[in-house]
Amino acid sequence: MTRTIPQLFDLKGKTALITGGSRGLGLQMAHALGEAGARVLVSSRKAEDLEAATAELKAAGIDASWIAADCSKEEDIQRLADESLQRLGAIDILVNNAGAAWGAPAEDHPVEAWDKVMNLNVRSYFILSQILAKRCMIERKSGRIINTASIAGLGGNPSGMNTIAYNTSKGAVINFTRALAAEWGKYGITVNAICPGFFPSRMTVGTLKAMGEEKLASHAPLRRLGDDEDLKGLTVLYASDAGKHITGQWLAVDGGVSVVTGG
Repeated sequence: MTRTIPQLFDLKGKTALITGGSRGLGLQMAHALGEAGARVLVSSRKAEDLEAATAELKAAGIDASWIAADCSKEEDIQRLADESLQRLGAIDILVNNAGAAWGAPAEDHPVEAWDKVMNLNVRSYFILSQILAKRCMIERKSGRIINTASIAGLGGNPSGMNTIAYNTSKGAVINFTRALAAEWGKYGITVNAICPGFFPSRMTVGTLKAMGEEKLASHAPLRRLGDDEDLKGLTVLYASDAGKHITGQWLAVDGGVSVVTGG
């Protein structure tokens, strides 16, 4: 029989690993997956942040745990994969969300900062996806990979915002998503991307102070910034059977900013 909407979005019995999951967008996505019934495992660099995030998730009735790892380091990615599979048995849903940004004019942008951004925002997504696909998703003919991109990956920035490495990395994530989806569809693995607009977070606090919330919100047709609920619906759609026929896609969650900028 055709399933109902609640049945299609139900993630009970599923497991999810969220990198960069201790705060901000990653923690919001962890809440979404856990609220839909998945067991969630969050990862980031700092144990104290992860302890606080896991306590918050558990207080919401979510089966949550954590592993500290620095996804800019290949050995940490391997350890994260090993420990995640040991704890959960298999990973059904991978959210590649760990990320970094760096602001500097292109002519003065440090090469080492470029490499730092690329290693975390692109290389880590590939390595972790590859490991988990080879160790569980391909054999099981099932898997969901969700990559956090950005509307910054759709084009340039307004005057005064100099984040060429970040923009380039997020553009790479979008095409990484398309290419991986095309290759791994035969294994029953879907690969999709979320392109958030401006959400207040620790990473964006500098921009918020410099430009002001009202000015940033004015760029969006909806005249608001993203909040703690705005990624939840799309995350669960991509992760659940409600989205089982969606792959290789990106969707901007930006209040309409990309509509008016032509992204």
